[in-house]
Amino acid sequence: MDTAARKKTLQARRIELVGHLLDVEHALDEQMPKDWEDRASERQGDEVLESLGQAELDEVRMIDAALARVADGSYGSCVKCGADILPDRLDLLPATPFCRNCAS
Repeated sequence: MDTAARKKTLQARRIELVGHLLDVEHALDEQMPKDWEDRASERQGDEVLESLGQAELDEVRMIDAALARVADGSYGSCVKCGADILPDRLDLLPATPFCRNCAS
């Protein structure tokens, strides 16, 4: 397994997510419009952004955990059973800590 390439992929995705999280944070910090109808519409958009931001923050945490596994040499092994995680699974989910069986 090419761990160096997977590490680069994880790092690139992390940079992308952190950048987007900063954009979300700035959007949420904008002042609300004075018009109550506009304010209600803006609040709905904020709820969507908050939900998206939380999902991205969760993904950043998974990436950080995967990078820690890269650093300690355990990347590519299931954290639950210790079996090797198949390369095709890591291609789809590079931050996954579980093999296909344990993820089910």
